[in-house]
Amino acid sequence: MLPSLFISHGSPMLALEPGASGPALARLAASLPRPRAVLVVSAHWESPDLLVGNAVQPETWHDFYGFPPALYAVDYPAPGAPDLADEVIAQLRQAGLDAQLDPQRPRDHGAWVPMRLMYPQTDIPVLQLSLPSRRGPAFQQQVGRALAGLRESDVLLVGSGSITHNLGELDWHAGPDRIEPWASAFRDWMVERLAGDDEAALLDYRRQAPFAARNHPSDEHLLPLYFARAAGGPTFSVAHAGFTLGALGMDIYRFD
Repeated sequence: MLPSLFISHGSPMLALEPGASGPALARLAASLPRPRAVLVVSAHWESPDLLVGNAVQPETWHDFYGFPPALYAVDYPAPGAPDLADEVIAQLRQAGLDAQLDPQRPRDHGAWVPMRLMYPQTDIPVLQLSLPSRRGPAFQQQVGRALAGLRESDVLLVGSGSITHNLGELDWHAGPDRIEPWASAFRDWMVERLAGDDEAALLDYRRQAPFAARNHPSDEHLLPLYFARAAGGPTFSVAHAGFTLGALGMDIYRFD
């Protein structure tokens, strides 16, 4: 059975400068059974309510600004998965979670950047589920549990965000060996609680974790982790660990 994954997708420049994350994602994909489709909850599709993208061929959305022209030329033309979108809607509603289809939503970089590094052939359908970020971690766990059964039918469930995400304190000139202590302290606390399956502490991370608000001034980039944790099995492991730009965590976690 496929695991669920949490992927720290980093800067959009990861698409052109994959660093250590690119090979890690490629190795991870090669180690997994080939999925029939990938479902991604991205930090970059916030919405008040649950929405499921069901476009036949979602466009590649360059939902950022100020980057080199070459990045805006990158395309990721993997097909959508309208049939799977219907399955997702049905399973969410069966769990008491209302959801609607969205046939217009393009594919944001929280989805296409990591998928391009994992499945560059673009022959595996990729669809997205929105992130009702105002409903917090517990709601994301409900969503993950409602969809966990899709793993048994060869659907790879992915939460795409970042283990730390304070863009205002990044150093765009920092070398790979520089890690801010406040960022590593938060990351280490999260890993310890995930390894210990300490759900109460994880749900209360903004009060209990060191430097929580500094690492996540808003928590939309951490919430996909709660989806991935609830959608996966009980075994937690770190598939890749690291930082870039001084304080941007690039960890990849799997739940088997």
